[in-house]
Amino acid sequence: MIDAKLLPLQNWLLRGPARVLARWVSADQVSLAGFALGALAVPALAFGFYGLALVLLALNRVADGLDGAVARINRPTDRGAFLDIALDFVFYALFPLGFALADPGGNALPAAVLIASFVGTGSSFLAFASIAARRGMQAADYPSKGIYYLGGLTEGFETIAIFTLMALNPAWFSVLAYGYALACCLTTGLRWRMGWQAFAS
Repeated sequence: MIDAKLLPLQNWLLRGPARVLARWVSADQVSLAGFALGALAVPALAFGFYGLALVLLALNRVADGLDGAVARINRPTDRGAFLDIALDFVFYALFPLGFALADPGGNALPAAVLIASFVGTGSSFLAFASIAARRGMQAADYPSKGIYYLGGLTEGFETIAIFTLMALNPAWFSVLAYGYALACCLTTGLRWRMGWQAFAS
């Protein structure tokens, strides 16, 4: 919901580190390293190391911002844009899985509901983006992104905020998962409506 407003601040904060990184690594390498760090949060959560999972979540998000900043210095590519969004969606599904593994009896169902709601937000996002690209549409709020970015109630910032709350308060996982799943369902419905209207002609 507020990703577009945070983008200028993010770009300003990451510009310096990205200049240093761009001399040594590619944006794709930053994307893959960030995903690997994020994936390590799953065993960390499964074994109850919630503080470590929170650190890995933060590192994953920093890398997610840095890969785009490095790409803008070295030259953005279609492969980079593909990697960025594909890895993000897998990471979003993996994080709740860690809680399900930590407590299958209490967390498996809310984790499944949350992951299912992510399928709705992710599929509506990508379906809109693919047709928007075919029509030559541009997202004015996200001019530096490699694909069309469609907003909603539950964007990247809100998702990471919820994941952070879950790691800080694991006992609240079920309530947070069900509540955020509902917000994701509302986002999916809004995106379906936007697609229905935008592609009517």
